[in-house]
Amino acid sequence: MLDIIKEPWPWYVAGPLIGLTVPALLILGNKSFGISSSLRHICAACIPAKISFFKYDWKKEAWNLFFVLGIFFGGMIAAQFLLNPDEITVNSALKDELAGYGITDYSNLVPVQLMNFESLLTLRGFIMMIIGGFLVGFGTRYAGGCTSGHAIMGLSSLQWPSLVATVCFMIGGFIMTNLILPIILSL
Repeated sequence: MLDIIKEPWPWYVAGPLIGLTVPALLILGNKSFGISSSLRHICAACIPAKISFFKYDWKKEAWNLFFVLGIFFGGMIAAQFLLNPDEITVNSALKDELAGYGITDYSNLVPVQLMNFESLLTLRGFIMMIIGGFLVGFGTRYAGGCTSGHAIMGLSSLQWPSLVATVCFMIGGFIMTNLILPIILSL
């Protein structure tokens, strides 16, 4: 049983399980799936300022904070006790391409040559970690939700803005992966 948990689950198992969270949340509590608004809830709870953006009944969304807390502790438990010591499986053609950028270590979930404190002080690392992190946060706020919220919850509840956002996420992902990322990796 432990071996099954340690291995990546196939898409036809993991996808439906994630998808079933949407009707489960709607049926059990009329709640929307998504975690990108959690920072807003934390700020509303902790900052007693009179900022209109934080003036709402955040206690109604407390379940979401527990959900995020569960994700955090679940990740900690998985990293501590369920970590697969094998190298991450990467397509050989992609490995060859990434080797051209000096990325050869697949012992972690993210390549060590890209994500470490030393890389943070390089132009490539700064762009990927600092600027990339800022853009993810800004984009999430600007789009009114993250990729998961729009693609899982928004599309399943037939929301037109989520379809537009998801299409834009996909286009942005293709442009980033095929046009911009090679430039950044070559820095």
